[in-house]
Amino acid sequence: MDEGSRGLRPETHALDALIQATIERVQQESGSKQSDTMLFMGNRHQAFPTLVVQDPVLEPVDKLVWMVIMLQAQEIGGSTAFPSYEYLAKKTNVSSTSTISRAIAILRATRWLTLCARLREASGRFRGNVYALHDEPLPLVDVLHLDPDYMQFLQQSLGHHHARVRLVAKGVLDTIDEDIQEGLDICAQGHPLERRMQAAEAIQQDSPRRYFAFSAKVMTRLRNVVGEGGTDHRDQNSKADETGFQISNPQNSKSSSCSSYINKTTTTEPAEEKIISGHAEGEPSLIYPKRLSDNQRELADRYLKSVSETARQPILDELEGRFRSEQKGMKPVYDEMRFLHFLCRAANKGEFVPNLGIKVHDERIERKKARLRYLKQQEQSLAEVKRRDSSSASGQQQLAELRKSLNLPARPQTDDESD
Repeated sequence: MDEGSRGLRPETHALDALIQATIERVQQESGSKQSDTMLFMGNRHQAFPTLVVQDPVLEPVDKLVWMVIMLQAQEIGGSTAFPSYEYLAKKTNVSSTSTISRAIAILRATRWLTLCARLREASGRFRGNVYALHDEPLPLVDVLHLDPDYMQFLQQSLGHHHARVRLVAKGVLDTIDEDIQEGLDICAQGHPLERRMQAAEAIQQDSPRRYFAFSAKVMTRLRNVVGEGGTDHRDQNSKADETGFQISNPQNSKSSSCSSYINKTTTTEPAEEKIISGHAEGEPSLIYPKRLSDNQRELADRYLKSVSETARQPILDELEGRFRSEQKGMKPVYDEMRFLHFLCRAANKGEFVPNLGIKVHDERIERKKARLRYLKQQEQSLAEVKRRDSSSASGQQQLAELRKSLNLPARPQTDDESD
């Protein structure tokens, strides 16, 4: 979780340390009872944050679920048991735990709630999740640091069985794409007061404004869907999350005990690279530096869509070359996405000139040629074996015909030949 940590808020560093301490405490506890733990990082107060009450994206059940989780944290303490789906359903007066699952998915997508870690025993058995509850939506850079599966979760949510989850996840991803197209550094840490002022304007003004993870354009779309009654609740009676990524409550019992929040695909080319094949059909697979995390590769994929197809791999090679240069004394790259953003912006301006990536490209070509030479040698060896076998069989047939013409008995087969 130290990857790309420079530039994070002090609160996030403190949360990071608390998460590590919680994981160590949970793993040292005796017993193997499966449970989830939750960390509440806001001020301890009985009142609810105005933002969560007035949030224009969350639906009433989403807000109520957030409040019940916060009350659980206040009653027991900041590091406490995460309430079970059954408990949340009872306290929110909701009949279906599928509705609770949907609400938690939306809270995670909108960054009110963060899934930070999945705990496992030494045997690999799952013990629970580590969650963090926030008193306002986190900036993207903080979420990417605390939740390594966040971008993958958003992508998977596009296939969620509930329309509202699909809509919200698409809104977050569309905002990221929109910011990238506008040339913004999406991982830049904005001032918290600026974010809160934007949120207040979005709540108070009739015209849609930017609201944390959602651009003004996306807020317009979300408002139109809500105004048209576009959210379909008929599938809330489903008990299971059909997509297989039910995010928050692996425990199915009534009880809930301690756990917490954290988290971290690929085919290797050499040790430093990963091939990502999740592109549209017909597009070549890109080779990403191994150093990039899952979240960073998902973001990099979206950055690269803003440049021409021919520039994508050279940009990744330049990024890999820059990483390698650190071993030769160059200043470390602390913000990988900001450097990639710089390269993409240069490519769009026609100013990108490969430099450090040339060697990376040449090495990959040499490895490809070496593989082709090896395959050719294997094919030649196989052809030679077949030729010898064919020549031996032809000779045996000619000898048999000669013995037959001389009225000699057929030569008996040896054990080796019969085998």
